[in-house]
Amino acid sequence: MTPMCRVLVVFLVLATATASAQQSDVDFNRDIRPILSDACFTCHGPDAGQRQADLRLDLQEGLFRSLDGTTIIEPGDPDGSELLSRITSHNEDIVMPPPDGGRRVTAAEIERIREWIAAGAKWKGHWAYVPPVRPAVPPATDAASGNEIDRFIQRQLSQKNVTALPAADPVTLARRLAFDLTGLPPSRAQVQQLVANNTAEGRARLVDELLNSDAYAERMTAFWLDQVRYADTNGIHGDNHREVWMYRDWVINAFRSNMPFDQFTTEQLAGDLLPAPTDSQRIASGYNRLLMTTREGGAQAKEYLAKYSADRVRNASTVWLGATMGCCECHDHKFDPYSIKDFYQFAAFFADIQDVAVGTQPSVEMPSSQQKQRRAELNAALASHQKLLNTQTPELDQALETWAKNQQALFAELDAQWQAVRVVDMKSQNGQTLSLGDDGQISTSGPHPKFDTYRIVLAPALERLTAVRLQALTDAAFTRKSLSRPPGNGNFVLSKIRLTLLRSDGTQQPLAVSKAVASFEQKDWQVAKVLNDDQTNGWAVDGHVAAKSPEAIFQLAAAVPLADGDRVMVDLEHNAVEYHNIGRFILSVSAQENADFLKNMVSVPANLHDAVRQWPEVAADLKSKVAAHFRSTTPLLADARTQLAATNKSLEELKKQIPQTLVTRTVKPRTIKVLARGDWMDDSGEVVEPAVPHFLPQVNSADRLSRLQLARWFVDHDNPLVARVFVNRLWKLMFGKGIVKSADDFGSQGSWPTHPELLDWLAVEFRDSGWDVQHVIRLIAASDAYARTSSVTPELLERDPFNDLLARQSRYRLDAEFIRDNALAVSGLLVDKVGGRSVKPYQPAGYWAHLNFPKRAWAPEKGEDQYRRGVYTYWCRTFLHPAMRSFDAPSREECTVDRPRSNNSLQALVLLNDPSFVEAARVLAERTIQEGGDSSPQRLDWLFRTCLSRAPRAAELDVMVHVVAEQKAAFQKSPTDAEALLKIGQRPPTASVDKVELAAWTAVCRVILNLHEVVTRS
Repeated sequence: MTPMCRVLVVFLVLATATASAQQSDVDFNRDIRPILSDACFTCHGPDAGQRQADLRLDLQEGLFRSLDGTTIIEPGDPDGSELLSRITSHNEDIVMPPPDGGRRVTAAEIERIREWIAAGAKWKGHWAYVPPVRPAVPPATDAASGNEIDRFIQRQLSQKNVTALPAADPVTLARRLAFDLTGLPPSRAQVQQLVANNTAEGRARLVDELLNSDAYAERMTAFWLDQVRYADTNGIHGDNHREVWMYRDWVINAFRSNMPFDQFTTEQLAGDLLPAPTDSQRIASGYNRLLMTTREGGAQAKEYLAKYSADRVRNASTVWLGATMGCCECHDHKFDPYSIKDFYQFAAFFADIQDVAVGTQPSVEMPSSQQKQRRAELNAALASHQKLLNTQTPELDQALETWAKNQQALFAELDAQWQAVRVVDMKSQNGQTLSLGDDGQISTSGPHPKFDTYRIVLAPALERLTAVRLQALTDAAFTRKSLSRPPGNGNFVLSKIRLTLLRSDGTQQPLAVSKAVASFEQKDWQVAKVLNDDQTNGWAVDGHVAAKSPEAIFQLAAAVPLADGDRVMVDLEHNAVEYHNIGRFILSVSAQENADFLKNMVSVPANLHDAVRQWPEVAADLKSKVAAHFRSTTPLLADARTQLAATNKSLEELKKQIPQTLVTRTVKPRTIKVLARGDWMDDSGEVVEPAVPHFLPQVNSADRLSRLQLARWFVDHDNPLVARVFVNRLWKLMFGKGIVKSADDFGSQGSWPTHPELLDWLAVEFRDSGWDVQHVIRLIAASDAYARTSSVTPELLERDPFNDLLARQSRYRLDAEFIRDNALAVSGLLVDKVGGRSVKPYQPAGYWAHLNFPKRAWAPEKGEDQYRRGVYTYWCRTFLHPAMRSFDAPSREECTVDRPRSNNSLQALVLLNDPSFVEAARVLAERTIQEGGDSSPQRLDWLFRTCLSRAPRAAELDVMVHVVAEQKAAFQKSPTDAEALLKIGQRPPTASVDKVELAAWTAVCRVILNLHEVVTRS
C-alpha cells in the first residue's frame, strides 16, 4: 500500500469515526425535544383542546405511531419517517409547522433530527420528570484536581478541548465569597486572612465564618423572599399595609440555623397542620398568606377567591417544582404534561385556608416568651384586683346603706328639679316609626335610615323653662343590647340639638342653649359639640363598646317664661355617622333657676334607678347589681380601682407591643371546580379533590389529601424536581446563572442543563445530606470552578460566549439591596440589628402622593433604623422604593426567580444623589480624613482598600489626587455649597472636621461609590 493510500484510509477511518461520534452525540432531551416543543407541541402536545389530528408528539407512543402505513418516526430510517417528510416539504398544504404559524424548522434543526433518526431515534422521558439517580463521578485528572463538581465540569471542557482559566487572586475571591454568601463586602481581616492562607483550607475557613454569620441568613432571606413574593402591602387597589414581617424573621432564623430544606418546606406549606404546632411553625405557615389580596368594596368575593387559589398554584409550583403550572388555569399546558385538571386539583390543597375574599386579612398576635410571661403576670394581678372589687364585705354593706340613702335624697331633689313632660307630637324626618310608652319613653322601629332627625313637641306644665334633659336608654333588641338599632354598631352620635318655643299665638322663638353636660362622653365626641353647626361630629358614648344609659342636660342661656298653650319643639339631629341614630330615649324639662345640673346629675345607671329608690326592699338580683355599681364608685375601693386601671393600662401598652402577623388558619375546605377557560363565573366544571400532577409520582391515601401531604410529597425521595430546582438556584447564587438557565421553568420550553449529570449529582447529594443547604453551598464554594477568574480571554469569549462550559467565573452587578448595604457597610453606617419590622430609608418626597384608600406619606426612619439592611426595607408593591426599582428589584407581585440586570444612567443618578448614598459618602469621607492619614495619596490608599479591598493603581491614584484638589478648590470658592452638601442625611457631621475638607472628600467618596467595581460582584 502506498503512503498516499495509507493516508486516505486513515482519513476515511477518522471521518467515519467522527460521523459515528456525531450521531451518537445526539441526545433526544437535549437536542430533539426542544425542537419538537417549540415547533410542534402547540398543535400536537398536551393541550387536548388544541390538539390536531389526534396526534401527540410529546409522548413516545405518539411520536412512534404508525397508522395506515404512515409512521411518524421510523428508527434508523429518516426517509421513511413522516415527521421528517413533513418538516422538509415544500408543499404549503402539508408542510409542518404550517406556514401561517410563523415558526419554521431550520436547516440545522432538520439535520439534527435526521441524525437522531438515523442513529436509532432513542427516546427519553423529559429529563426533569425522571427522579435523579446519583451518577458516577468522573475520574480525577490533572486538570480537575478539585472536588467532584470540578470533575464533571472538566469532562465537558476536555470534550470541547477548552482550557479553564486559572483561579482568581485571593482578594477577588474573598470579595466574591463575601458578596455571594452575605451580600456585604468582606472585612479587611477576612481579606488578609485569605491572602495569608490562599489554600483550600483557608478558603473553607472563610466560608465557614461567612455561613455562621447573621449576614448570611439575611442574604439568603432576600433570595427566598423574591420567590415567595413577600411584601409589606397587599398589592391590589389601595395596596394597604399588612403585618407579616414575622414571617421574614422566621426565614432569617431558618437559614441562620441551617434548617433542613424538607423541614423548611413543610413548615411553610403546612406548619399549622403539624401536631401541636409551635408559634414558630404557625408563623412559617404565613407563606400561604403572602399573596396579593384586595380590600376594594366593589370587588366580587367569588372572583377573588378564584384569584387567590390560582395565585397559590402558580407560586408553589414555581418555587418548588420549577413548573409553569399557571399556564393550566384556562386549558391544558401546551408544552408540558400538566392538565387543567391538575391545576385545580393542586389548588384544592389550599382550599382549607381561611381567606377574607374582600377586606382586611385577619392577623393574630404572636407574643414573645417574655411578653407571654409579662401578660400572665398582669392578668394574674388583674384577677386579684377584680376579685377585691367583686367582693362585698360587711364594711362595704354598711357603706352601701349610707350611700343608698344619700342617693334617695338626691332622687327626691331631682324629682323636684325635673318634670316628666307630655309629648304632643313626634316625627322622624326619614321614615322611622316613633312610639310613645306609658312612662314617656320614645322608641324607634321600622326602616332604619343612615341619618335622621327626630322632631318632638313637648307640652311643659311649667311657668318657665330653664333646661331640657335627654336620657338615652339601652334595649335588649338593639345592637350589642346598646343604644342604636342594626345595622348600627350600638353607638349613637347626636350631631345637633335645636330647641324652639312655639307660642300659642303661632309665633316661634329659637331657644339658645348656653351649656351642655353629660354623664358620659366618648373621647373626642363631647356633648358640647352638639351646640355648634359642625354636622360631622357630635355627642357619642362608646355604645359600641359597652352598654350604658347616658344622659345629657342642655341649659338655656336664660329662663324662658311659659304661658298656657305654649309648646317646646326639640329637634335631635343625627348627621355625623351612618346608622348612628338614638334608638330609645326620654325627654324631661326643668324650671330650676341657676341650678348646678352637673353636680346633681345622678351617676346611677338608669336601669338601677327604681332599685335605688326602693332600697332596701328590692329583689336579690337587683341588690347584687346595685352593690356592684356601688363598689365601682365608692372611695373605699379607690386604691383597688386605681391599681386595676393601672394594670389594664399596662396590659394595653403590652398589647400594642405584641406583634401581629398573618398565619394560616384552616376552615372546612371550599369546593374547588375545574373552571373552563378559567372563568370564575362558570360553575359547570367538575368538582375536584386535592391531587398532585397526574404524571408525577402519586400520593396514596384513602382520605382527602392535605397541605401537609403536599409538602411531604415535595421532599419525597421520588420527587424528580424539588432537589434539582433548589440546588440549581443555589448554583445561580454562586455563578450568576443556573446549570439550568431557566431557573423557573424545568419544562419542555425551559433550558437544557449545561451539565445534566452534575445537576443530578448535586440534587442527590442535597437530598442524601438531609437537605443540608449549607452543605451544598460549601461544595460549590470549595470547587475550582467557583474560584476561577472572571477576566475572560478573547479566545474563550469566542468559544463560549455565555460561559456554558464554566471555564471562567461570572461578573455581574450586585442586587439592589446589596448595593446600598455595601455603601452603608464601607461608610460604617450599617446597623447590624437582625429582624423586626420593616423600615423606611430616605425616599423622594411625594413619591407616595398617588397612593389612595387611604392617602399616606412615606416617613423616613429616625435613628438606627435608617441604616438597616435592604432586606428590611418596606416593600410597597405598587410604589416600590425608587432606588430598589432602579436596580431591578421586583415588585413581588409574582414569584421572581431571576431578577433582570439592567445598566442605565438612572442607576448612576441614584448612586450620586440618593440621600442614603450621599450620607454614606459623607460619613465615609469623615472616616477617610480621620483614619486614612494626612496626605491625599495616603487617604486614597485607605479609601480604596476600604471600598475595593485593594490599593489604587498608579493611574487611578493620579486621577483621584487631581479630583481631590479640584473639589477642594471648588468648595473653597463656594462654602455655602459645602454646607448644603453636608446637611444631607440625619447623621450630623463631626464638628471638628473642616467643612470644606469634608465636602471635598465627600465628593471623592461619591465618585468611589459610583465605580463599576464597587457595585459589581467579582
